[in-house]
Amino acid sequence: MNSSEEIAVSGMSAGRSAMRMGPAELVQAAAMARRFYLEGKSKIQIAEEFGVSRFKVARVLETALERDLVRIEIRVPAELDAERSDALRARYGLRHAVVVESPAEAQDSPDPENLGEVAADLLGELVDEGDILGLAWGRSTIHMAAALDRLPPCTVVQLTGVYDAGTAERGSVEAVRRAAQVSGGDAHPIYAPMLLPDAATAAALRNQTGIARAFEYFDKVTVACVSIGSWEPGISTVHDMLSDEERAHYASLGVAAEMSAHLFDAEGRRVGRDLGERCITVKTEQLRRIPEVVAIAGGQRKGAAIDAVLRSGLVTSLVTDTSAADYLMTAGTTPKPALNRSDPDGA
Repeated sequence: MNSSEEIAVSGMSAGRSAMRMGPAELVQAAAMARRFYLEGKSKIQIAEEFGVSRFKVARVLETALERDLVRIEIRVPAELDAERSDALRARYGLRHAVVVESPAEAQDSPDPENLGEVAADLLGELVDEGDILGLAWGRSTIHMAAALDRLPPCTVVQLTGVYDAGTAERGSVEAVRRAAQVSGGDAHPIYAPMLLPDAATAAALRNQTGIARAFEYFDKVTVACVSIGSWEPGISTVHDMLSDEERAHYASLGVAAEMSAHLFDAEGRRVGRDLGERCITVKTEQLRRIPEVVAIAGGQRKGAAIDAVLRSGLVTSLVTDTSAADYLMTAGTTPKPALNRSDPDGA
């Protein structure tokens, strides 16, 4: 998924405008351009080789570009939208934003599977040897883990409980195992549901040996991967786990998005904090201290939810698709830069 640059250096056939240069000038300019663009030599090295000043080299290279003697083409794989990616990164002040072309058959589907493949490549870039990688529950993170084929040696820890403990082997537990297998590092899964009936039960589970061991890593996580859910059926697992009465209650508080069992309104402020007390999950203040938090979320139906979570300041990087990106580029007022990691609640 890395962008590649192709430098085409031509000589006498460089175009009508370039023919205004004499043949000796053309040959010298082509040679200098080849040294600079293809061989990676500095302007000082080129100046010494040709017996001219580095300022002369700079002028020749500038002229070569102006007169089409040198053509620079920047090409990225067709599925990546470089222009939208850069615009989205700038709008939200993100460290990285990668926008993937939305599959025609999945324009309205949340989190197309190709997001996971691109996110897997991104993690391969972001994770360094010795890092602690945290994975939160979510369909997109599960797709990402399945697509991993390279990862430096690192420890992998689960950041949330699972949607259904009975299917843990197909969910986030398996995602943690898969990432650890690829990296060759240790795995610290959490064998517990994400949502419990009450705060007391959740507190008791957090004290269990295996879960407590995983929780000890939360303050040490250096790279985290999270999913984002809209507050509607089928697009937020937390929404689907609650009763009708509970959903109505949180909806009345203005919830617009959910991430790792934390709820946010449209401005990125946390609401319904009592829900977090019933959940097995990383705390928002711990997420805020993690140097790199990558969110994977896409689809037109998730646009507003992604905007809300980005405004929370918890996320530093985003992998999304063109459908969501088009919404985000026109969503309300320009948000604060995410990299200041500010808390909209002021807490």
